[in-house]
Order: sequence, then C-alpha cells, then structure tokens
Amino acid sequence: MKVLVLWADASSPNLGVRALAEGAKSLVHTVWPTASVEFQSFGAGAAPIPIRERTLVKDQFTRTSPLRSWLSGYDLVVDMRWGDSFSDIYGVRRLAVMSAFARLVHACGIPIVMGPQTIGPFNSKLGQMLGKASGGLANGIIARDEASASYCTAIGLDRAVLATDVVFAIPSIKAPPIRDIAINVSGLLWNENSHVDFRQYRETVINVCRRLIDEGRELSFFAHVLDSEKADNDVPSVQAAADAIGKPVDVFIPTSLAEVRDFAAGSNLLLGARMHACLNGLSVGTPAIAMAYSRKFEPLLRGIGWQYTVDLRFPGDMAERIVSLCRREDQLRDEMPQLRSNVDAHMKRAAEELERSAACRGH
Repeated sequence: MKVLVLWADASSPNLGVRALAEGAKSLVHTVWPTASVEFQSFGAGAAPIPIRERTLVKDQFTRTSPLRSWLSGYDLVVDMRWGDSFSDIYGVRRLAVMSAFARLVHACGIPIVMGPQTIGPFNSKLGQMLGKASGGLANGIIARDEASASYCTAIGLDRAVLATDVVFAIPSIKAPPIRDIAINVSGLLWNENSHVDFRQYRETVINVCRRLIDEGRELSFFAHVLDSEKADNDVPSVQAAADAIGKPVDVFIPTSLAEVRDFAAGSNLLLGARMHACLNGLSVGTPAIAMAYSRKFEPLLRGIGWQYTVDLRFPGDMAERIVSLCRREDQLRDEMPQLRSNVDAHMKRAAEELERSAACRGH
C-alpha cells in the first residue's frame, strides 16, 4: 500500500502542521501498518517536479505527464488541506490551487479522501463553487468537528463522516509531570493580526501569568511555531512575554514535534492559543485550556467532550476566566480518561472511512 498525504508538511516550522502530517501518517498506519506514506505540500515533497499552478491546470488536459506518472504509483491520496484551508478564508487562490491538485488526482483515477479537517466557510460565490466541486470529487470526506460536518450538509456535501483531529492518532505515553504549567505564547496573536486585539491578548497573557505566579504556580513558556523569516513564529513572542512578566519563568524552544509533545506530556497543565499546542497536550494526556481566536477551536474540542475553551474574540475578563479554570486543574485531569475514550471512537470512524475510500479505485 502506497499513500500520498497532500497538503501537510512533516518539516514545517509550524509544529501544528507537522502534527497534521504525522497524525495523518499514523492514521494510515492504523489501517495499513506497513504502508509507505509520503508527503506533498507547497515547496519540497515527493513530487518529481515543482508543484506550480500552471502545471496543475495543464496536466488535467493531458494524458501523460511527469505528475500523472508519479500519481499513478499511489493507491490512495489523503488530502489534508493544512487542516483548515478547505475554505476561502485565506483567499480563493489558495483554494483554487489545492482544488486543482485534487482534480488531477481524480483524473488519474486515484482514490482521494479529505482527511479530518475543518470544512468551510466559503464566503464568496466563487469559493462556494470551487469548494462544492472539489468536495464532490472526493471519495470520502472526514470532518474534524460537528460544525464542519453540518456545513458540508448545508452546501450539498452530505457524505461527511464526523471524526476529530489526526493528532489523536499519534502514539503517545503520558509522562510523570516534571513541571507545573506550560504556556504557549502565540506569535500570531502577540503581533497585530486580523483575529483579535493584539494589545488585549498581550495584556491577558501577562495578567494571567502574574496572577498564577502570585498563587504559587511555576510557569514554563514554550513556542509551537519555530523561529523563521516569517513574522508568524512564536520564538520572539515567547521571549518578549517572559521579559514583560517581570517574574521568573522558564522558556523552552523545541526543535521537533516529538520534543514539544514530550514537553507537554511532562506538564501538569497547559495553556495555549495555538490550537495544536492544546491538542498536542490533550493527546498526550495533559489537560489543556484553549485560548481560542477562531471558529475552529470550540466545536472541535466540544466534539470530544472538552469544554475548557476561553474565546478571546468576545468581551469579558479573560484573565479571570483562565485563572479560574487553572484552579480547577484536578477536575480537568479527572476528565482525561473519558476524553481518550471519545477520541479513540472518532479515530476508529476516520480509519474506517480511509479504508472504504481506498476501495473505490477504478469505480
């Protein structure tokens, strides 16, 4: 069995994107333990030539090409769309390019399944047309939350199977805690952005940390998007937040997905504004309090039975809400076994849909 995971990157500086890649691979291996799994995203990947928009469009109308020959060697393509790019919130162009690749896979007769991800929204008429057409070509669609599954039905893609994020497919062992509270400081939100008021986010983080330290808690800041030339990385923000607190905090900058998961596993509690920082924590058995900035957080977490989300987009004393949840740490920890049972059931459904979709070759 040879499987291509599309639009996930095992070497991305964003450890959430790496979690999508590793999780998709682990999900494949729950069905086919000896399967060969390769990745393709923008830039480097398994493809023999660079992936360009013009090539994707042209190859749909030719019978032979390097891309078609390459794709013919796979038994299944798992289309991950970076977790939340089956939408036009990042612009129609990204949606069009990713959808063109899916059309090429379909034209080659290779089964394609949309792996567990956020579906929608499509806010433009062109986005709606592209989304519905691309989703209609898939042999299977797996939504990672109830809102996405309902959205599929609303736009006429009524074949969506409800599961959860692939991070829960990654094998893990809960380690004995060696630190108290791990806090991810998001570079996306620390700087000016289109999601929340960055000044309010900074103030909330600083107030939460000072109050927790005053209550005797020990804090460890960590990055979940590694340092790069892009402004959207956590390393400068982690360092800036540590300086702004004015009180002792540890700082941890991981170099790999495995390191950040080990770090989360060794913590009593985790706070994060990067969704996959929270999901990495929960998937290794550490209670996590999510500081949400978008639609993708709450329905996904609620769907696995986890209610501990503070939405930064809404008014209110966010620092008080977060500190109050930290004081309920024992209650959160008691709920972890039920969460594990919930996500295992979701992952079983996702694996069954992968297997069903792979059987569609030639149909």
